[in-house]
Amino acid sequence: MNRRQGRRQQAGFTLIELLTALGIFLIVCGAAFTLLASSQQRARTESQLLTSFQEARLALDQIVRDVNDAGYPPPSYSDGVPSHSASTPFAWYPNYTIPTPCAVGINCDPPSDFDIIIETNPNRQDPSSKVQWIRYKLDPTTSTLMRGAADKTSGGEPTVETADKLAPLVQNVVNNSSPAQIAQYQAIYPGMFPSGNPVPIFSYTCDKTSGSVTQIVSCPLAGADNIPANIRDVTVTLIVASPLPDATTGQPRLVQLVGRGRRINPNQ
Repeated sequence: MNRRQGRRQQAGFTLIELLTALGIFLIVCGAAFTLLASSQQRARTESQLLTSFQEARLALDQIVRDVNDAGYPPPSYSDGVPSHSASTPFAWYPNYTIPTPCAVGINCDPPSDFDIIIETNPNRQDPSSKVQWIRYKLDPTTSTLMRGAADKTSGGEPTVETADKLAPLVQNVVNNSSPAQIAQYQAIYPGMFPSGNPVPIFSYTCDKTSGSVTQIVSCPLAGADNIPANIRDVTVTLIVASPLPDATTGQPRLVQLVGRGRRINPNQ
């Protein structure tokens, strides 16, 4: 009798019990690996979004600094050599070489919503440095904000001189997206893209002088003073999409940054 009880106590798990335990183990492992994969995907998404934000912020800071320095040094501060002074804070097209200024927001391109050329000496501490044309332009085919700089030359055309100097600065800039894309973005971010229209990267105000009074108004409202030389403020708006969609919803993720540069050098 005691021998039979000992045999029962030494008996192991049945096959059904082992299969049940194995099934539970596999379910738990599957859930754990799914959670881990989801966490890793979310981490990659957040990292990409942070990278996009940092890239846009650095670009915004650089654009604002260049705008602040626009028109330096003015002709009155230079030695008379054209390449040593800025003849205008912002170069324009067409008719820069004549020179016949265009009207900002009407027939200038640049300066325009997605293209600007700043005329300044960015290396003022270097006595041998020259005034440059610094251009920022959105490439509509790649949604990349480009930057390029070329030394100012006598009789040179800024748009031509800077064309082959442009290099990527910020990728996935969606300010000038298609109507279908804008509608998709608006459904997720209702505050972006007012009225469903593209958002200018560059918006301008100009000095409008009436008698002894100077006002700062939107350039198209400046009348005869609406010329590139009178641009005072440039508001810069960058809307950048993360390369990866949201890990949970699959929706695109955007960041929007706004800054303003103010020209501190005198009108020319």
